[in-house]
Amino acid sequence: MSYKAYIDNIESKTGKTPKDFKLAAEKKGLLDASIKASVIFKWLKDEYGLGLGHARAIYMTLKPYIKKK
Repeated sequence: MSYKAYIDNIESKTGKTPKDFKLAAEKKGLLDASIKASVIFKWLKDEYGLGLGHARAIYMTLKPYIKKK
């Protein structure tokens, strides 16, 4: 499955775009370099029902926004 297909499937399943996930992650304080990827994956699974592959696709969209120390 291509990256675009993952993003399209996520949007179809959740009604959320990568921008929506970025805003939600900001509100939860998840865009800090001290936050491990596994915490973000768990959040995406628990709140949005995403599997690991789909959570990784969203994580890749968030990665440029993660604030370095």
